[in-house]
Amino acid sequence: MWTTLLGPVINGLFGVIDKAVEDKDMAAKIKARLQEMVLAGQMKEIEAAASIIVAEAKGDSWLQRSWRPLLMVLFGVIIANNYLVVPLFGTPGAEIPPDMWALLKLGIGGYVLGRSVEKGVRVWKGGE
Repeated sequence: MWTTLLGPVINGLFGVIDKAVEDKDMAAKIKARLQEMVLAGQMKEIEAAASIIVAEAKGDSWLQRSWRPLLMVLFGVIIANNYLVVPLFGTPGAEIPPDMWALLKLGIGGYVLGRSVEKGVRVWKGGE
């Protein structure tokens, strides 16, 4: 989410750099370094999210390991109801607020990231 907000700020900074730094090579170096700093911040955020998901996946209780996939299944049922069952049978649909769509995108992104990290760790350890 913060990257969406950060994009216009970075573009604005690039414009300021272009105007303030006369040496084009130096301006390019400054912009490249700024991009590196932004990407490093994104990687730290991704690594933190992945470590949380991996810790949940290795949890002691079934509920701790399964709450995220169960939530995604629930969202899938709601979406299937609204876009398959309601048009076919004319039953009442559930209102899907914008925050739910945001949570769904975040959850799917986290689940995909967690599974990727989990598989990557197995490959790195020589398990697959």
